[in-house]
Amino acid sequence: MSSKIEQIIEEIEEYIDGCKPQTLSKTNIIVNKEEIEELLRELRMKTPEEIKRYQKVLANRDAILADAQAKADAIIKEANIHTTELINEHEIMQQAYVQANEIMAAAEAEAQKRLDAATMEANEYRMQAMRYTDDMLGNLQNLIRQTMENHAARYESMMNSLNNFSEILANNRAELAPAMSDTAVQNPEEAE
Repeated sequence: MSSKIEQIIEEIEEYIDGCKPQTLSKTNIIVNKEEIEELLRELRMKTPEEIKRYQKVLANRDAILADAQAKADAIIKEANIHTTELINEHEIMQQAYVQANEIMAAAEAEAQKRLDAATMEANEYRMQAMRYTDDMLGNLQNLIRQTMENHAARYESMMNSLNNFSEILANNRAELAPAMSDTAVQNPEEAE
């Protein structure tokens, strides 16, 4: 699961490492938009199966709710048929009303219970998918920030080294300057 994502993240990191720094900037780099978009497209395509499953459950939420509603309607219809049969019998009419109301209340309670359970399950899947996506985006953000900090440190180190070399070269030239002018005075023919 995470090995595919880690592989894409490593490719993004390698790509960022290979980017040239922007002129006169210690932290900015030049990025080829098409290449980074292609890497991000690959990352999206390799989304873990459980995220796809959560998305499928969310997409099927209406079907789950419709199924629960259909079952509730069937129970209510059955209750209505039963109520009608009881009403047709005069001697148990009072009892029929009581039983019918109880059945309808039980059917409505069962339907509500199923609707509530389906809604809670769908919401839980959605929250898990959002948490997972947020974790992955946070990891990617940290990786990019660390990469930028590493590049800034390397750039700083390179600039310090170049400054040291420049100072050494300047000192060497300064040491050569008197020797060169002494040689020019001793060999005026060579100076011409």
